[in-house]
Amino acid sequence: MAMTLRLTPDQDHALTLLASAQGTSKHEAAIRAIVSAAARTLADGAVQDTARRLLPGRAELEAEIRRARS
Repeated sequence: MAMTLRLTPDQDHALTLLASAQGTSKHEAAIRAIVSAAARTLADGAVQDTARRLLPGRAELEAEIRRARS
């Protein structure tokens, strides 16, 4: 699937630096960054779900923190 990625000059510079550090093209660096972020997000969700099941009171504590932030 084709997609156009619009970046600010600063974002493009960051992607250029990332690609250079990885020794890849900007295209490949962007793909790796997306896959890495998705994996972290999904893993974080799995850890949160496990913690909710195994740690008594975690759901209540999370709700209290959210209320305090509002």
